[in-house]
Amino acid sequence: MTRKSFALLAGPALALGLGAAEAAELGAVDEPIKLAINEWTGQHVSTHIGGQMLEAAGYKVEYVTAGYMNMYQAMADGEIHAALEVWTSNVSELFGELEAEGKVVDISGLGLDAKEGFAYPAHVEELCPGLPAWEALAACAPMFATAETLPMGRLVDYPADWGTPGADRIAGLGLPYKAVPAGSEGALIAELRASSEKKSPLLILFWQPHWAMSAYDVRFVELPVGEPACYEDPAWGPNPDATFDCDFIPTRIFKAGWAGFAEKWPAAYEILESYQLSTADQQPLMGAVDVDGRSVEEVVAEWMAANEAKWKPVVDAAVN
Repeated sequence: MTRKSFALLAGPALALGLGAAEAAELGAVDEPIKLAINEWTGQHVSTHIGGQMLEAAGYKVEYVTAGYMNMYQAMADGEIHAALEVWTSNVSELFGELEAEGKVVDISGLGLDAKEGFAYPAHVEELCPGLPAWEALAACAPMFATAETLPMGRLVDYPADWGTPGADRIAGLGLPYKAVPAGSEGALIAELRASSEKKSPLLILFWQPHWAMSAYDVRFVELPVGEPACYEDPAWGPNPDATFDCDFIPTRIFKAGWAGFAEKWPAAYEILESYQLSTADQQPLMGAVDVDGRSVEEVVAEWMAANEAKWKPVVDAAVN
């Protein structure tokens, strides 16, 4: 799901994943390929890079605003053709059902190095000295309380339409906290900024890659290691009566698409299948948007112009 004074480090090149594949047919170039735009900046960056690669190959691209948790039926119906940054940690169950029915497909992994979990700005360790161990959160709960959560502590959860992963883990671990959904990615950033400026307590659900991880020196709580059994078997983990008493299972970020995509636009599908993006490439672009206030379109176009060697071979391999 967008995961900041930070160092804009020059990252490694986009992993191209090139092989000896033959050029594919372009297909229906007169019809636009519709790419989903979800609720976070990193996804916008990933999608516009992929979209501009398709345009360079001669395709028309439309960007369609779509709710992350409910876009898959539209994808199955061919109303949206691809989503280029889907996180396995909170993908809708509907995706799995539609994939099993052969209506949507997992195109391939995107390549980003991802992590999600309970997090806090570094100064919070001085307020709750037992951190990063998760057991410290119980004793520190009053410190994290707000007027709307008293007597429990507050966990700022993901926006409601991203699912309830924070609330699930609070319940599973039996922690005396109330999960309060943020209104948006921007609201999550506002919480981190305010906490860092005021040196106030904050427990938040957050993720990387995200420019805020560096800007606010965000650190993750050490939860019990996430395993599939934790989600299915209450006997697994520290709480014998509940599931989700663990961290996130390591996340894979992938590209998903309408099942008819490859047949309708063969070369476009090959481009998206080969498209890989590194965390080091993505995060500076996210910062340029969220910190510097530039548009996604401008930032991505500038990056594409300066980095043809990183993406053009993928396009050329598919269409030439």
